[in-house]
Amino acid sequence: MVQGDDSPVVVWTNRGCGACVQAKRLLDSKRVTYKERRLKNTPEVQRAFARATGGARTVPQIIVGGRSVGGFDDLLNLDRSGELDVLLGRAQPSEKPSLWNRLKNALHR
Repeated sequence: MVQGDDSPVVVWTNRGCGACVQAKRLLDSKRVTYKERRLKNTPEVQRAFARATGGARTVPQIIVGGRSVGGFDDLLNLDRSGELDVLLGRAQPSEKPSLWNRLKNALHR
């Protein structure tokens, strides 16, 4: 679900990027509203991308609440661990990951 400039989630993408499509599908499946920013070869967009992502060189790059969380694999790992819901404000952080989350993470490494 794409939204305007005030979205707390931003997905930096580029044309022909399969991982970008996967990241957007994951966010859509969780009904997360996000703003898609296309990486263009202009100095101002390149500077904005570098500032937003801490100098990342690949897409997709996902920003949640002003914090760069990385690319699709990072987003997927955050989702599997339950941390994505915490970052999105949908869940409270737990002191100890549940057995289910630890098993899921171990199986997906």
